[in-house]
Amino acid sequence: MRSGALRKSIVFIVLGILGVGGAIALNIGWVIFSWREAGLLIAGLILFPLIITGVVLNTIFLVREIRRNEQHENFINAVTHELKTPIASVKLHLQTLQQRPVDEPKRQEFYQVMVDDCDRLLSTVEQVLRAGRLRNGQTKGGFRPIDLGRVMDECLALAQTRYRLTPGELTYNATFPAERPPRVLGDEDDLKAVVLNLIDNAIKYSGNSVTVAVELTQSGTRAATIRVSDRGLGIPVAELSQIFKRFYRIPGAMTSRIKGAGLGLFIVRAVVARHGGTVFAESDGEGLGTTFTVQLPLTTVTS
Repeated sequence: MRSGALRKSIVFIVLGILGVGGAIALNIGWVIFSWREAGLLIAGLILFPLIITGVVLNTIFLVREIRRNEQHENFINAVTHELKTPIASVKLHLQTLQQRPVDEPKRQEFYQVMVDDCDRLLSTVEQVLRAGRLRNGQTKGGFRPIDLGRVMDECLALAQTRYRLTPGELTYNATFPAERPPRVLGDEDDLKAVVLNLIDNAIKYSGNSVTVAVELTQSGTRAATIRVSDRGLGIPVAELSQIFKRFYRIPGAMTSRIKGAGLGLFIVRAVVARHGGTVFAESDGEGLGTTFTVQLPLTTVTS
């Protein structure tokens, strides 16, 4: 699919270049052979840049449409896989329990696998629904003061359980006054989605050795900063400005094997922007890890 779209892009680019070249050749030839016709010459000089602009804009539009369609197709394929795989797994385990006797330890193992698959299925559905809701640009109505420290604790505990991490694989450091924990005005579920998506990304892209560090710091009374760092695959510098786009996934053999629908970082950026904050990624390149930094404005409202 990707190679077909690339070929189409090349075809349209070549056609655009040929169109521009043909227009230039015709215009030059027409000027040479019709230089005595001053009126036509002026008209040609006016129409020429318009024709060139039209050809260039048309080529750009076609290339963008091809890339957008390619992203949509990749998203549909990824989501279909993310939905189909856990459903097939649950069905297989249920059929096994239905068709033959299973001892109690194995039965409990099957139950746990099915629960994990249902959680994965629910997570995918929630990601798609949240991305759609955020893209519609909902207002800040319903925001309330949220204890960011508590949100971090809950997300870390969930990630620890979900990925069955061993001690040291996921570390957490919080630096803020004990008597004044960082509070932000926002939506608790959306803020949890930000933290969980960043931790989920860091773990998935860590490779075989997971080393993820999470920090929460408070600078004065104005902002709270969340950092999630890993020592994994890293991000090419050229891709840092692209990764927060909807459906976007970094091309490459290593990243293509990692499951995902290309919505996690889009959700992160949309939620952070909705809360009046900023988010950015830093990486020294492939294989050198990545750090995501989220800054959120604090609130003085207590209830």
